[in-house]
Amino acid sequence: MDLEGIDRAPSRDLKSLAHALRYLKPYWRAVLGATLALIVTAGITLSIGQGLRILIDEGFAAGSADVLVRSIGIFVILVLILTAGTFVRFYLVSWVGERVSADIRKDVFDHIVGLDPGFFDSNHASEIQTRVTTDTTLLQNVIGSSVSIALRNVLMFIGGLALLVISNPKLSGIVVLFAPLVVAPIVIFGRRVRMLSRSSQDTIADVGTYVGEVLRNIKTVQSFNHEALDRANLASRVDRAFQVAKQRITQRAWLTALAMLLVLASIATMLWVGGQDVLSGRTTPGDLAAFIFYAFVVAGSVGALSEVIGELQRAAGAVERLMELRHAEATIARPAHPQSLSMPVKGDLVFDDVRFSYPSRPEVMVLRGVNLSVAAGEAVAIVGPSGGGKSTLFDLILRFYDPDGGAIRLDGIDLRRLDPAELRANVGLVRQEPVLFTGTVVENIRYGRPEANPTQVRDAAEAAHVAEFADALPQGLDTHIGEGGAQLSGGQRQRIALARAILKDPPLLLLDEATSSLDAESERAVQAAVSQLARDRTTLIVAHRLATVMNADRIVVLDLGEVVDVGTHTELLGRSSLYARYAELQFNHPADEQAPALKSVT
Repeated sequence: MDLEGIDRAPSRDLKSLAHALRYLKPYWRAVLGATLALIVTAGITLSIGQGLRILIDEGFAAGSADVLVRSIGIFVILVLILTAGTFVRFYLVSWVGERVSADIRKDVFDHIVGLDPGFFDSNHASEIQTRVTTDTTLLQNVIGSSVSIALRNVLMFIGGLALLVISNPKLSGIVVLFAPLVVAPIVIFGRRVRMLSRSSQDTIADVGTYVGEVLRNIKTVQSFNHEALDRANLASRVDRAFQVAKQRITQRAWLTALAMLLVLASIATMLWVGGQDVLSGRTTPGDLAAFIFYAFVVAGSVGALSEVIGELQRAAGAVERLMELRHAEATIARPAHPQSLSMPVKGDLVFDDVRFSYPSRPEVMVLRGVNLSVAAGEAVAIVGPSGGGKSTLFDLILRFYDPDGGAIRLDGIDLRRLDPAELRANVGLVRQEPVLFTGTVVENIRYGRPEANPTQVRDAAEAAHVAEFADALPQGLDTHIGEGGAQLSGGQRQRIALARAILKDPPLLLLDEATSSLDAESERAVQAAVSQLARDRTTLIVAHRLATVMNADRIVVLDLGEVVDVGTHTELLGRSSLYARYAELQFNHPADEQAPALKSVT
């Protein structure tokens, strides 16, 4: 599913907000409390008009001090109730907004973290991050504020309009005449605001994506003196986002200004007609004052709604974007009735006529009928030109993708019949570029086995020679290593990745150039750990340096997605021209080279 390629024809209403309603269900008591407080405060506000009528007609006009005092006393009581109701409404609505936005963040993240890597091949992680953070924040503000304001003003509008008719049916007719003129700009400009709101959110997401990419690769940016170009590129994206935002603001400004102009024009007309009625004695000053009060209530409600509708439309766009993520379908799914591996897992691995091309590049066939059997406990190295499909084999073993044709079987079971979680629990992976997470050394070693005790973690750290450098850190193994292990060298990060695999102790081990980041001294220190790790388990090793795999049980030569030869180092030197050429390039005299100890290297 390509989020950027979706046809985003904007809706003509706020139906997208309906998707957020189900998140309110667990908090119906808070919603009910906020609704009751809203009704009470709206009712009190509307009752002020009647109090104003009584005060003028029975207090001022009759010259009654008692009525004046009583009216002021009632007014004070109403204000106190109004204050308490406003506090309750504001607190509950804000709480619900925060709670719902948090639930949506968790729900969307819980879903997308289970999607297969193919989804992320065609969708930028920064774009997804922006949706999970910025869009949910916008939704939080709308639920915690704008929705409450909208509902309050709807009640005020309906109640005020009803009281207008009760107070003076004649003047209410003027309101009816002006109503279509007020509603028309809201409908016309509201649609434009919604379209521009979605475009504005997309352009802002593009800015966030670009900033994240630059900051993640700041060393490369600065090493190529690319700062000036990146500043210019960002300025262009920011300006594009500003231009879209400016169009949205312009439309909203027109919407608000026209609505208020038409409302105030209708009030001016009512004042002139009502004033004539008071002078002729057809109505009382109190009735006119109450009518004017309700007219301002209605006008204020319309103005507030014209403001809020833009926010609601932005929220509708945010919900739409979030639901695209929430409803994205995984192509790698758990079978309805998965088979289970027999325990203990032996590690027999078979590739049966495996064909594959990446979903983002379906026209490029990466694997072309790969056939290979790896026996339990065997160490098999895979060598060949870059782009030949070596690392792709690992992606398929981990079921990040499924083959387009053929099958991969572990202990006789097609991987597609296994629960991906069970499969991955039995596979250990160490990649060429080690992946570490923000946290401590211990947390990164324990990543694949959270329940491991301190002694087990320490043993793994010593086996991978992590303790050699970690003990010199400020807090030892409990030292924070920064984002992605930024405070460590490449060799240190690789050793932590190896310690993680040692701690996991999987029956099937995948090593993808696992020592390529190490200097000569670090490599020698880690070789013994890797040899221990690879012993008595099925091990697949991707390597470019033949010296690291010369004594594997077998070496597979992979070229253009096909297995072109399989054999030992000596056998391949004699019959594989491609392997012999690699050996010639890497060794001065390949036939005379002394191979290192079996499985002593990766």
